[in-house]
Amino acid sequence: MTPPPAHGPADLVITGCTALVHDSQGQIGFLDDAAIVVRDGRIESVTATPVVAGLQAAEHIDGRGQVALPGLINCHTHTPMVALRGIAEDLPEHEWFNDWIWPIESNLTERVVGLGARLACAEMIRGGVTTFADHYFAMDTVADVVDRSGLRANLGAAFFSSQGPEGRAASLEFALRQRGAADGRITTSLAPHAPYTVDDTDLAATAELAREHGLMVHLHAAENRAQTDHSLDRHGRTPIETLHRTGLLDVDVLIAHGTGILDRDLPFLKEGTGRVAVASAPRGYLKFGWDTTPVRALREIGIPVGLATDGAASNNTLDVWESMTLTALVQKSTRRDPAWLTARQALDHATLQSARAVGLGDDIGSLAPGRRADIVLVGLDGPHTRPVHDLAATLVHSARSSDVTTTIVDGRILMRDRRLLTLDVPEIVAELEAELPALIDRGHGGRIQEYEG
Repeated sequence: MTPPPAHGPADLVITGCTALVHDSQGQIGFLDDAAIVVRDGRIESVTATPVVAGLQAAEHIDGRGQVALPGLINCHTHTPMVALRGIAEDLPEHEWFNDWIWPIESNLTERVVGLGARLACAEMIRGGVTTFADHYFAMDTVADVVDRSGLRANLGAAFFSSQGPEGRAASLEFALRQRGAADGRITTSLAPHAPYTVDDTDLAATAELAREHGLMVHLHAAENRAQTDHSLDRHGRTPIETLHRTGLLDVDVLIAHGTGILDRDLPFLKEGTGRVAVASAPRGYLKFGWDTTPVRALREIGIPVGLATDGAASNNTLDVWESMTLTALVQKSTRRDPAWLTARQALDHATLQSARAVGLGDDIGSLAPGRRADIVLVGLDGPHTRPVHDLAATLVHSARSSDVTTTIVDGRILMRDRRLLTLDVPEIVAELEAELPALIDRGHGGRIQEYEG
């Protein structure tokens, strides 16, 4: 707890809240009657409310009865895919991809991408998400939406080896051009789709480009056990061993899903010299009947596991709060251990571990002096959250994303008292629905790729 310096008005002061804070070992605690002072987009101090009495500020928020948390982070999603929410249900993944998603994605236009991204950003702001990592197509359009919405994002332009060298070159060009855009809120990654759609030569070249330009790599790998088994049958190695072989574990890499990670993969992940992280989206795995990400095994070898939703076409929502709850519950079920994963551990994955996963571990994920002022306020006055005996348990197992009242990025208020300030949902929905008939037409018989697993 630090007092604010005595100079000039602050940009924003939040008072009277209970603040989720981390100690020097990263353990989670709660500070009652807390005040958060924001200046120049960063948290200047987290202190007691009486300490800031009389401090002038351009904006003031009365946080009494609310909990202040670091903004949630969606570590892997495809924002434009909200346009496909609910279109392909109750299907195995090969039918889902080949018969529905990849034929429809061949119809994508920049307008649809932009409208989908705008709707996705509105959904995430309302759910307390302040940062997301996106891996998709027409990413300049998504970058424009990030700028307009006020959110923070790590963006990567996806490519396949079937595109030839031009695909990889376009991903690099995007990453270099958009890095630092939106007043620094955009960071970028190289984005090969997956080891089953990008060959070893392209993966190795991507690793070299990442090393040369100081970029992160964001890709799908070992998404499920069937993919891992298929890779073993075809190549004699797992997808994670392919990442090792091509040098991708020696650069900063974010691996989406990893439910097919085997025990034999763990030494390669541990010994990688890059910042290796995994993004886990448990709701989609339940829908597809997959195993889940081996969070405990990864945690034990020091691999950050961030929370994610994947795209709304598979997950149906972009609700990271739900991902936090499901992560705790699914881990208990699969490990048959009610003591794992605890509510505080789930909050750790939702905050600091997610920040590390997207390469922003020094800037976000904690309410502490010097961190970017990405803050959400959560009201606990609903009947489903009372009484509060254990605040961590209440947040993870009782509260919902709809309890988020205020969302702040870089000290700018994007939602206040549940009212969105940067995006107009009715306008977005009306425009998007006019585009849907052309988007969902599969009569052309084409698809952007073939899913073999």
